[in-house]
Amino acid sequence: MQRLALFDLDRTLLDLDAAFLRWAAEFAEQQHLGPESRAWLVAQDRATHPHRETFFGAVREHFALSESVEALWAAYRRRMPDLVRCYPGVLAGIAGLRGAGWRVGIVTNGMAENQIGKLRRTGLADAVDGYAVSEAEGIRKPETGLFEIAAERCGTSLARGGWMVGDNLIADIEGGQAAGLRTIWIDRRTWPAQEHRADHVVGDATEAIAIMREQMPLEPYNSTAV
Repeated sequence: MQRLALFDLDRTLLDLDAAFLRWAAEFAEQQHLGPESRAWLVAQDRATHPHRETFFGAVREHFALSESVEALWAAYRRRMPDLVRCYPGVLAGIAGLRGAGWRVGIVTNGMAENQIGKLRRTGLADAVDGYAVSEAEGIRKPETGLFEIAAERCGTSLARGGWMVGDNLIADIEGGQAAGLRTIWIDRRTWPAQEHRADHVVGDATEAIAIMREQMPLEPYNSTAV
């Protein structure tokens, strides 16, 4: 099995929940909604995640806002790349993988302007070998094609296997397995209890990186190798 590590983006490498809290505080202040509105926004986000049209439809109706759902959503997408941050240890962990000879890529569903903006603002775009964003490619996880594109951007293919790390049991874990990859599920306690076929379950991406490094240590140097 080759040293290929593919990662999901939101809630795997990026702390989208903390970014949402920053956005909610800003939005409540800008719209003069009152202090209790932040708790409502968080609860509504959990109830409608990840359907942003549904979320902003509910926001517009609840607060009687004049802006359209499309305008509210577009403003959110423009702002989110400035608010999101990598989880602690992510950039260092990726650098360590690449330094050990791994090819590292990102496979994410989402709108291109939003996801690519996050990749660039957080430094992840330059930290990995390649990435594939669903809207830009016209295909979504769990379809194998998006994993194939990411692997090719990393200068390799799925033929020799590798790893997929993510928090979504369908898009990341089932999708990764269908693509012939070993999988590591990041359990954020957002999925109802159910059976899964992930090879490993961890709490964050740094634990996943440690498992991959442990199971595929550096090969000893062979001076006679051609």
